[in-house]
Amino acid sequence: MTTYQALESVKTEEGNILSVVEKNVDELPEGDLLIKVSYSSLNYKDAMSASGMPGVTRNYPHTPGIDAVGEIDASSNNNFKEGDKVIVTGYDLGMNTAGGFGQYIRVPAGWATPLPDGLSENESMSLGTAGLTAGLSVHALETYRGNQDFEGTKSIVTGATGGVGSIALMLLSKLNSEVTAITGKKEQADFLTGLGASEVILREDLQEVARKPIGRSIWDLGVDVVSGDMLAMLLTSLTPGGAVACSGLVGGPSFESSIFPFILRGNALLGIDSVEIPLEQKSQIWERFSSDWKLDLAGLTKEVSLDGLETEIQTILQGGQVGRIVVNLT
Repeated sequence: MTTYQALESVKTEEGNILSVVEKNVDELPEGDLLIKVSYSSLNYKDAMSASGMPGVTRNYPHTPGIDAVGEIDASSNNNFKEGDKVIVTGYDLGMNTAGGFGQYIRVPAGWATPLPDGLSENESMSLGTAGLTAGLSVHALETYRGNQDFEGTKSIVTGATGGVGSIALMLLSKLNSEVTAITGKKEQADFLTGLGASEVILREDLQEVARKPIGRSIWDLGVDVVSGDMLAMLLTSLTPGGAVACSGLVGGPSFESSIFPFILRGNALLGIDSVEIPLEQKSQIWERFSSDWKLDLAGLTKEVSLDGLETEIQTILQGGQVGRIVVNLT
């Protein structure tokens, strides 16, 4: 009988309570692959699930964690064998299926992709769903531009100190775009410059730069993780033919815009889904992060154990996360 440690969220009348508990692998759902998890990572969606926010996780007690990397302990699928190292992100992992904040997960084979040779387990979770989302955003912008390189372009990234924003900033800078970082954290300006930002604008000052309904053409490319008023302002300040890739809604699920950016400048709004897309698309992004998109993530990440995870969950819910949190389950 194999037991393991997991962070469990229990719903009570006073709110959800988090604790590290011992569980048995026999309690895991059915699936093709039993995976011994080595690392996971913390995303805003994990914090929402852990805290019991409505519309995220249906049943409690529950183990969150939408990201996991580890070694296959048992496989009933011919495409994988014991000892293979795999990444699992998205689909239902950590939502209603026991997730990566446990030392074991059991999932369908269709959720797992091989860990690329050029990427360590720790690096893969330094990226996690946040990195995957950032990569998909940049890939969408590449495709929209007909795979032209980004040399000489000006780009803008919102929520730049968070997981998606910080990795998008690093990646765009690596691809030789001149990146403006938007943040509400004035004290993190040097951090963002260190990641590759050529300019840092405070969130409250963006309105002075980007005016409605259509303003001065400034940026060719945008990666937005905020939505709401922030996205509306970005759309007013794109250059002709420019585009914004949007993947988040911390600023609200709706935004107000006019038709002018689309019909006067030919701008585009590109939606990014990193959860339910075909596995082949995820694998393509992981391969690029192991090769031409390889990033130095050492200065971006903080590593914690399961015991230290509750504090980080509260921090991200309060808007205080900077960079990425990697969870060590070894």
